[in-house]
Amino acid sequence: MLSDTTIQENNCYELKGITSLNIRIVTLQLGDEQIELMEYLNVQGRPIPKDSQSNDLCFQHMAILVSDMNRAYTHLQTFEVESISVAPQTIPPENQTAAGMQAFKFKDRDRHNLELILFPPGKGQSKWHHACKHLFLGIDHSAIVVSSTEQSLHFYRDLLGLQVKDSSFNCEETQARLDNLTGAKVKVTGLRPAHQGLGIELLEYVAPANSHPQSRQWKITDIGHMQVELFVDDIEQVPKVLQQNKIEFLPFHQGYLVKDPDGHAMLLKQNKKISLQS
Repeated sequence: MLSDTTIQENNCYELKGITSLNIRIVTLQLGDEQIELMEYLNVQGRPIPKDSQSNDLCFQHMAILVSDMNRAYTHLQTFEVESISVAPQTIPPENQTAAGMQAFKFKDRDRHNLELILFPPGKGQSKWHHACKHLFLGIDHSAIVVSSTEQSLHFYRDLLGLQVKDSSFNCEETQARLDNLTGAKVKVTGLRPAHQGLGIELLEYVAPANSHPQSRQWKITDIGHMQVELFVDDIEQVPKVLQQNKIEFLPFHQGYLVKDPDGHAMLLKQNKKISLQS
């Protein structure tokens, strides 16, 4: 744990009747990446729907790199987690982009979606293949379900400047067992900043059809609200650029909170590292 602080946030424009927020923020670090756990002390947020699934438009997960999937999976079973995947899955050889990758999806106690992932040699960022004794290595990306890959690319690539790094089409029994969804078929597009920081993975489900578009209505105090922090070189130019592109934004937590076309949140802040918070 890096820090445990309580702050007051006065920019609450999307919350009727609330003049300020009291927020406890616990900052954790895993490898090079950080996650901020935010507890709103004076507002009760809405929970994540109990029937939420991996193909819902409100779905977003954090992918945690491990050095040994079997050990990590065994370790996970000693905690109170809700499994999504039937068991750890290995992507088959016919999927050339992701072949050999191992993954397991689950939920934490607040039902946030998480994924354990292991990259075989030649896959993923080079830093994941450095000799290391740790079981949990860091956070590789945040994956979000989108209604249209092209629409989301306009936001993440053309507006925010992320670069497309890879793409694949995942289907058959492996994807069905990974998502616990019969007939799951998903178009996957991976993006990263130029400096190879935390990635954003777009998941467009061809089948089954999307449901629960609740992320559009989630407020910052709701349990389901997650936001990736993207650090920019000149924060003072952000409002102008967003206004020119007709993107609504909210001043928040020393930055500007924006939502993508499907309601997933990004917090734009002055240049630093990239992290994920929920």
